Amino acid sequence: MKRGLKAKDHRMSGRDRGFTLLEVMIALAIIAISLVTLLGLSNRSIAVNLRLQMITQATLLAQQRIAEIELQASAPGFAFSTEEGEFAEPFENYTWEVAYQDSPLPYLQIVTVTVVWGDKAKNEAVDLSSFVFRRT
Repeated sequence: MKRGLKAKDHRMSGRDRGFTLLEVMIALAIIAISLVTLLGLSNRSIAVNLRLQMITQATLLAQQRIAEIELQASAPGFAFSTEEGEFAEPFENYTWEVAYQDSPLPYLQIVTVTVVWGDKAKNEAVDLSSFVFRRT
């Protein structure tokens, strides 16, 4: 008997089957959407980090201003009057306001330092309050 050439069977068995073009395109679309989402999250994270840095810096500047007021208040003749001003470089983007209130105790004064940067309407400010001894 003569052996003839048989036509190869092009059907693949379950084990030999590969990915179709449609499956590859869907997988790439899912990966692209995931990467765009992660990029957006990293941008948001950077913005939140910048805001936290501004808040931290404003808090430190307010603490510095309160320490200066405590030193000034220990001198005789200190006037507890409302003040405002700007910080020196490199903090020229920050401004401060100082307000005083009477406390229930006659020898204490409540001092509130507000440090503002950017737009105050957007809540870009830090308020810090403390007590200062009043010299009589």
